[in-house]
Amino acid sequence: MAEQRVIIEMGMGNDLHGMDYTKAALRAIEDAMRHSSLPIFETLSLEFDQMRVAVTVAVQDPDQVDRQQLLQKMPRGRAEVTVVKGGLNVAAPGADTIVVAQASIEAFLPVQTGWRVTDRPA
Repeated sequence: MAEQRVIIEMGMGNDLHGMDYTKAALRAIEDAMRHSSLPIFETLSLEFDQMRVAVTVAVQDPDQVDRQQLLQKMPRGRAEVTVVKGGLNVAAPGADTIVVAQASIEAFLPVQTGWRVTDRPA
């Protein structure tokens, strides 16, 4: 089925103590989600299960991320999570290493036809 990306949001999260990569990734996802709203569903009478959600998270040690916890954080759509190497570990002598995660959330819908966005009359 052909689909089109209707939204992409980015976020950043960290864990200051404990080097918890999952915690940092969850915070990055929460940060990205706080920047978006999806009124298109009400406007076009779409169901949320029509939306595919692609989540990509980048951390220095991808194997340390619990992908199931990330999936459970997604409130709508059919989510898939990919964890890749990236992000940042900030080490300081005598202090905990800070884990920084980056997240991208993309929402895709089947190609929509029969309507177009227009300017509203003043």
